[in-house]
Amino acid sequence: MTELKRDRSRTLQARAERSIVGGVNSPARAFMSVGGDPLFIERAEGCHIWDADGNRYIDFIGSWGPMIMGHAHPVIKQAVSETAARGVSFGTSTSLEIDLAEKIRAMMPSIELLRMVNSGTEATMSAV
Repeated sequence: MTELKRDRSRTLQARAERSIVGGVNSPARAFMSVGGDPLFIERAEGCHIWDADGNRYIDFIGSWGPMIMGHAHPVIKQAVSETAARGVSFGTSTSLEIDLAEKIRAMMPSIELLRMVNSGTEATMSAV
C-alpha cells in the first residue's frame, strides 16, 4: 500500500486552526479524537474525490446524500449553470421551490405539505 501524501493538507489544517475553532466548521470533520488529519478536498468527479495532496478516494459520504448522481455529473452541472445565471440566492420565494415541492409530493403522495430548510436547526424549529 502506498503512503498517502499529506503535506499540503497538514499546512492547510495549521492555517485553518489560526482562524477557525479546531480548524473545522463542523464537529463531524474534527479528527483530534480519532487521530489523523482532516481531508481538504480540492475536486470531485463521479464517485471519486481528490484531496489537496492529490490523493484519490472513493467518496462513501456523498455529501450525506445530495450527490446521489455522483460529483460533477454533466446534466447536473448544466442545470446548476443555467439556474445560477439567473441568480443564486434571493431570500424570497421562487417558482423553482414550488416545482420541487410538487415533484416531491407527486413522488410521495402521503406528503400533504412540506417545508424545505437549510439546517437541522431550521427543521426542528419548523417542526416545533
